[in-house]
Amino acid sequence: MTTGAPPPDDHGFAGNLFTTATVPAHQRRAYWRDALSMTFGAVDMSVPDEVNSGTIRTAPLGRLQVTTVDGDPLDARRTRRLIAQGDEDEYVVVKLLSKGVARLEQDARDVGVRPGEVFIYDMARPVRLLLPECFQTKALVLPRQVLGLSESDLRQITASPIRFDTALGGLLSILVSRLADTAGSYRPHTGELLARNVVDLLTALADEKLGRTTEGTPSGDAAMLLRIRSFIGRHLADPDLTPEVIARAHHISVRYLHKIFEGQDTTVSRWIQSRRLEACRRDLLHREAANRTIIAVAHRWGFTSAAHFSRVFRAAYGMSPSEWRDSQGRQGVAGC
Repeated sequence: MTTGAPPPDDHGFAGNLFTTATVPAHQRRAYWRDALSMTFGAVDMSVPDEVNSGTIRTAPLGRLQVTTVDGDPLDARRTRRLIAQGDEDEYVVVKLLSKGVARLEQDARDVGVRPGEVFIYDMARPVRLLLPECFQTKALVLPRQVLGLSESDLRQITASPIRFDTALGGLLSILVSRLADTAGSYRPHTGELLARNVVDLLTALADEKLGRTTEGTPSGDAAMLLRIRSFIGRHLADPDLTPEVIARAHHISVRYLHKIFEGQDTTVSRWIQSRRLEACRRDLLHREAANRTIIAVAHRWGFTSAAHFSRVFRAAYGMSPSEWRDSQGRQGVAGC
């Protein structure tokens, strides 16, 4: 698909741009649907019969993708069938509603969103986003692993708008908006540093929403924990990821590393294993992985022993990896 020419005030934009500004009226609907699909992947997009205007700007920021969308009413759905077809489920979307109103459905929650509020959704599970009037959104798309959150923790913060009149919510709203406006203008190293700060802020926000406090924990320990969990997420596939490697990368002792995790009701090794198991469980649902052996999936995420992987998977989820794949496959065929 060829992008439309940018309007005059976008000449300095350093990123990917889709706009209906120069597309003939009778071609705009098809063009806009294609642009949305190219940007957001396997999502069923319902748009008006007549599309008056629409613009999408995307640019990288370290490992994140920053996206701004201005458009007419939109109804976007990501079903189990679409999840099984694509690989976008490795991502979490943090979105600011700048203009218009929205409704978000995920994890048995159906919530309204007001301008200025930030909301989060996980591409690994069915989601619906309804924008019934002209809107503008600014979003950060990031690999779910870098957040360092367990799947159960992530479920607690999805479809739960973050109010802009709270301390962290207001800061996040301003940050997302500013990064969206300036994305593409940073040098790679600067973009990477900014991305890390965004991840730290999101993790701190998640801890606050989950009711975790750092009372009695030095602020330096809390900041180090955020960096370590992000590091684990980025290196999860490395079979040599050990407490010793993690401690050396952060210039701390192994003893201090274990001390930091004491307040998390887990150990470093258990944290790594649980994140790897969640990644394997998601991979086993992909249609593209249907011909991949279970041990190949396990190896992809750092497990080196088939017997060990099968044992810890059953202990965590109450069934073997093959039983999980078969049961979820049947559900995918039966429903949307």
